[in-house]
Amino acid sequence: MANMIAGVGSNPAGPGAIDIQTTPASGNFTATLKQTLEEITRLQAQADQKVAGMATGNGEDLPTTMIAVEQANVAFELMVEVRNKIVQAYQEVSQMAF
Repeated sequence: MANMIAGVGSNPAGPGAIDIQTTPASGNFTATLKQTLEEITRLQAQADQKVAGMATGNGEDLPTTMIAVEQANVAFELMVEVRNKIVQAYQEVSQMAF
């Protein structure tokens, strides 16, 4: 279990993966969220460029293009799930009686 936790901060998936740096409670949630959204946007733009390059025959090969598209897709799906959890948490808090 300790080995799994030790690897959380690293980015074993490589340079195309999202690298979310986690810090203790001193971290700024809004800044982290904004940084992650910018990274997702960058991955989607990179995938779009590779698809366009492959479609026009500018040297992009199919495996590289498909990997970029899947990385962007997984990043987007993760973002949607995080949004869903944030909305769910907000709804639970708003239903609490104070």
